[in-house]
Amino acid sequence: MPLVTAGFVVLDCAEPEKLAVFYKELLDGEQTEATANRVEIRGADGTRLAFRRDMNATPPSWPRPENSLQAHLDFVVEDLDEAERRIVGLGGRPLEAKDAAGPYEERGFSDPAGHSFTLRRTASTAPKQG
Repeated sequence: MPLVTAGFVVLDCAEPEKLAVFYKELLDGEQTEATANRVEIRGADGTRLAFRRDMNATPPSWPRPENSLQAHLDFVVEDLDEAERRIVGLGGRPLEAKDAAGPYEERGFSDPAGHSFTLRRTASTAPKQG
């Protein structure tokens, strides 16, 4: 029997119930546990997140240096434009878009509580047509 049976990324926020809904919708997930100060979800792909109530939580200021990046989530998507529309519809906001050289396209966002995350799309490895 393993010593650790589950792992979570835990985000502190003032309203864990609301933030859990954002990520539950984004990840096509389900709520797996809730107490007065914590809500846990599991995404359709198995990603496990928890949201802990902290009335004094302040969002990271990334990309500014003061109170900068404290934690960062990356999600892989098939269609960046579709994912961005969904995120904005759920209350998230774009932070940056970059056309990085290499095999990935990435866009930065923040959730409704201000935590940053990145959407990443792996470039097709199929040969170019024409």
